Amino acid sequence: MAKKNLLDVFKSVAASMLGVQSDANYKSDFEQASFVPYAVVGVLFVLGLIGILVLIVNLVL
Repeated sequence: MAKKNLLDVFKSVAASMLGVQSDANYKSDFEQASFVPYAVVGVLFVLGLIGILVLIVNLVL
């Protein structure tokens, strides 16, 4: 399996976080040699989501 670039990793993490990851992409992700890019992008995605939620709450209140 070919190594995925950063954009592919981001799309995969976003799809899985939203619950719309296809079974083929899910299997492809687990065939990759390293999980580190997925972990880093996942942490950044969650931190960004938390930051957006904090911003929205502060704007509303």
